Amino acid sequence: MSTEYVVRLAGPEHVDQLPDIEREAATRFGDSLPGSVLSHVTPLDSLTAAQQAGLLWVALGPAGAPVGFAVASICGRRAHLDELDVLPGHGRKGIGSALVEAVEDYALNSGCVEITLTTFRDVPWNAPFYARVGFEVIPEQELGAQLVRRLSDEAALGLERSRRVAMRKPLRRLTSAST
Repeated sequence: MSTEYVVRLAGPEHVDQLPDIEREAATRFGDSLPGSVLSHVTPLDSLTAAQQAGLLWVALGPAGAPVGFAVASICGRRAHLDELDVLPGHGRKGIGSALVEAVEDYALNSGCVEITLTTFRDVPWNAPFYARVGFEVIPEQELGAQLVRRLSDEAALGLERSRRVAMRKPLRRLTSAST
């Protein structure tokens, strides 16, 4: 990621700006998504709760304003990447990867054993991007109840289930070899 950008935990002053980032990031999908999905954003109360819990990260651009964000949730020893968005004008600069890394660092330090997410199977900046940063597709028969519920909730919003996939990234703390 360019040194012009900084990824950090979000402050309360960032929360109100994030739905606009989510909406603008969704415009990259064009007409391939139903309007109900394009108009749906993470509710402000959910973003505020995540910020207060230390589960919301922002990428700040050269002017110091948010240009991307990631929000996660924790369930037991699993972190789930609930949302990750970057403004299209700031794409392909390593911001998404840096946001994933921030979530991964938090998850590792919190004792999580993996990060999960749901995303589009066939969109280049979705499943293929996550595969490049270490995520793998979870076979349907291995989906737990929480991921099945998330995928069902997404289908209820109008997302075609056949285009969606759940992915996971096992987390391993690097250990130094003792001499």
